Amino acid sequence: MPLIEATSLGQEYDGRYVLKGIDLRINKGEAFALIGPTGAGKTTLLRLLDLLDTPASGQVFFDGVDVTRSGHRRLEARRRMSYVQQKPAVFTMDVYGNIACGLKWRHEKKEVIRRKVDSVLELVGMADYKNRDARTLSGGETQRVAIARALVTEPEVLILDEPTANLDPVSASKIEAVLEKIIAEQKTTLIMATHDMPQGQRLAGKIGVLINGQLLQVGNPNDVFCSPQSKEVAEFVGVENILAGIIVEKDDSLATIDINGNTIQAVSDCAVGEKVHVCARPEDITFALTREAGSARNVFEGSISKMIAVGPLARIELDCGFPLLGVLTTRSAQELQLTIGRRVYASFKATAVHVIKRRS
Repeated sequence: MPLIEATSLGQEYDGRYVLKGIDLRINKGEAFALIGPTGAGKTTLLRLLDLLDTPASGQVFFDGVDVTRSGHRRLEARRRMSYVQQKPAVFTMDVYGNIACGLKWRHEKKEVIRRKVDSVLELVGMADYKNRDARTLSGGETQRVAIARALVTEPEVLILDEPTANLDPVSASKIEAVLEKIIAEQKTTLIMATHDMPQGQRLAGKIGVLINGQLLQVGNPNDVFCSPQSKEVAEFVGVENILAGIIVEKDDSLATIDINGNTIQAVSDCAVGEKVHVCARPEDITFALTREAGSARNVFEGSISKMIAVGPLARIELDCGFPLLGVLTTRSAQELQLTIGRRVYASFKATAVHVIKRRS
């Protein structure tokens, strides 16, 4: 039984649905990351899961109990959860007082408060800041205090909204290290919304992709980033070669796909005649000056239409009857003497191609 379950969840503002048909199951001890573009509804969904807001439709279950609209049940469930906002506020007091406030409101004894606050300060790496005025902290330090304040009540569920938004890389790295410790040591169920997709991959065992108020895919990081289930998800997770085609031949699981008169071979369970999108990641494409014998089933000759240097890498766009983007090291590009207009061969394996059935 999942710890938190949403069924057919929807939310509307001013008569317009911003979330619709959300079905989600989060198990106890799981680390779940919600990714999606700005305005997709991530914060709205977090607030519904944390029971801060009541949905317009659907249900939320906590530990098997329907807590959607019962005030008493919602309060009981919320006491077992903590929520950290994207821009947390601190009270006008020292760091210790900020973290201890939740325990004081629950009428814990002073010695219990001291022990728990000291323990969580160690966890977030803020023990030396205990007596510091919380208003003088940096953004990253304030975020760690907010996480400590959320953890000190020992919640079963920790919900975070963009925990490293607007932080410098060093501060963001420290927050991630804290979250890794929480996941590994505390066994707390963690739900986070993040705009940082690599962060979601690093921290979460399960990822959900929310686009235009709909949860389009939920799965482990490898499933979501390597096997997107729709064109929208593929575009969002960074698949840059997405080509529309139709399957014209099948040999067991090997499909031949027509792309504007060109054919690409891929492993797929789609049937002949089905309209599909073909996805190939730029890093899976190899460039050569001559057509080489090899294991790659897909080899195309074309002229380089664009080259862009990105740090140690070069992004090469090839016109081979359809646009094809590949990536290689700048050194390799120099050794091959690649320039705009030069004709080269691009190759990739059938197993490197991901095929998505096109929506009608």
